[in-house]
Amino acid sequence: MNTKSIKAYGAESSDADLKQMQIDRRTVLPKDVEIDILFCGVCHSDLHFARNDWGMTEFPVVPGHEIVGRVSNIGSEVSKYKEGDLVAVGCLVDSCRTCNNCQADLEQYCTNGWVGTYGGYDKHLDTNTHGGYSETIVVDEDFVLRVPENLDKAGIAPVLCAGITTWSPLRHWKAGKNTKVAVVGLGGLGHMAIKLAHALGSHVTLFSRSTNKIDDAKQLGADEVVISTDESAMEAAAGRFDLILDTVPYAHDFNPYINTLSTNGTLVVLGYLGPLDPALITVPMIMGRKAVAGSLIGGIAETQELLDFCGKHNIVSDIEVIKMQDINTAYERMLKSDVKYRFVIDMKSLKN
Repeated sequence: MNTKSIKAYGAESSDADLKQMQIDRRTVLPKDVEIDILFCGVCHSDLHFARNDWGMTEFPVVPGHEIVGRVSNIGSEVSKYKEGDLVAVGCLVDSCRTCNNCQADLEQYCTNGWVGTYGGYDKHLDTNTHGGYSETIVVDEDFVLRVPENLDKAGIAPVLCAGITTWSPLRHWKAGKNTKVAVVGLGGLGHMAIKLAHALGSHVTLFSRSTNKIDDAKQLGADEVVISTDESAMEAAAGRFDLILDTVPYAHDFNPYINTLSTNGTLVVLGYLGPLDPALITVPMIMGRKAVAGSLIGGIAETQELLDFCGKHNIVSDIEVIKMQDINTAYERMLKSDVKYRFVIDMKSLKN
């Protein structure tokens, strides 16, 4: 298969800084779309993969799965896009397309294994997929998304991960008017959860450990803030919420939040992967038919629905734009939660 070499930024080992390197992209196949990358969001998953925190990284790795760009070339059988279209690529670039989940537009739960934008298996080149910290990307048209032209091109990038990770449970658990939604944690995921739940018409509450998030949360669309370290405030919130989105990425106690669920309410874990410590106390779950669930990203159709919704309501992420050459500093700042609320790379800094 013909390939071409392009500039990218990636890591060659778990203890190495990201640096400029050359990678190969395939030339377009009949169903392929080639995208000139304009902006790429920076996700915590990028950092974890680059540092092999999950023990599954094959090096070299080029992160990036929040990609916005313009179509620069299309294959002979492409029907959905044309050169010049503003498009996006999220966390998925392929799936089996035949299992029950794929047939139900749930590619993120493909039972035969979906292909990640980076760190997945590229069946065409028989190598790992490489992500959006690069000049261009080539993706099957079925995994390319259309971006409304009215949206800020940098600000929409994190919607491809942080946005869809919160949108999918909001839609699945039917958030909207006459529902009360709470969000735990005000970061990349949490700030998108507040914006989207508010736009859906829900009454939105932020759970925060300190009072310094109150003003920010209300500017984002929260109706109120409950201080989770205040026992009396938590007692007053008992039984109130239909849906809680927990975006905290480290081990913490879920039990106080379960007590604030209404009958039939659900707490959805979005941020933390790992064993529970402390364990769940099941009494309030059983006595109130309350649930603890998990959710991943969304499928392609659901992600397109989100982008269209954002276009209608002019919703983008709150971001700080950086140069590609500043990514290692951005990773260190991200570990300290020193960003409101997402970094986005201006990819022209790589091309210059």
